[in-house]
Amino acid sequence: MENATKNNKIFSFFGIVQIVIVLSSIVLSIYFYQHFPARVPIHWNIAGQADNWGSRSFGAFLFPIIIAAIYFLFELLPKIDPRKERYVEFAKVYSIIKTVIMLVMFGIYLISGLSSLGYDVSVAFWIPFIIGLLFIVLGNYFGKIRSNYFVGIRVPWTLANEEVWNKTHRLGGKLFILGGIIMLFTGFSPISLRLPLLVIVIAIIAILPIVYSYFLFKRLQK
Repeated sequence: MENATKNNKIFSFFGIVQIVIVLSSIVLSIYFYQHFPARVPIHWNIAGQADNWGSRSFGAFLFPIIIAAIYFLFELLPKIDPRKERYVEFAKVYSIIKTVIMLVMFGIYLISGLSSLGYDVSVAFWIPFIIGLLFIVLGNYFGKIRSNYFVGIRVPWTLANEEVWNKTHRLGGKLFILGGIIMLFTGFSPISLRLPLLVIVIAIIAILPIVYSYFLFKRLQK
């Protein structure tokens, strides 16, 4: 009974945080819309220089729409997943992942918005730094995600075997943490090294767990 009450408090806390993030992004969008110039940067190159531009309304309202969409999508997924009963086993982790992703999107929105207003904010430093933090947090909880069709490393071999799922996600978690640490310091590296570093980190995180899951599945079959 005590555990159930504690879990309810945890989920209520994360639920409140998520609503606050959505509402804060809406309030911020109104402020940005009132103060943005007619054209605002919507994309930056690896050196942190704006290389694509959009309208004031696009720059002000795109991220709040994305943040709200993430909120509702994460609410929907457990209801439509054929393995919906598994979400109970990692409900707290699911709430943490949802909250952290929303926070990261809000942080990127805030940084890009302040840069558009003319503040001296280093987009090239802060955005990789924030994404690095996201990877580290995700990596810490990856091993606790249970088999489902929407969250985690969802390839045929992990979905077919529980042991392959668990071991692949433990490996994926370590790789996410390592990649996140590297990304934290990307902003300090020479500009010429930033893109190769990002490509290598993303390639390792994306490819190595899939290859590992395949060979582990084959080994367990034998």
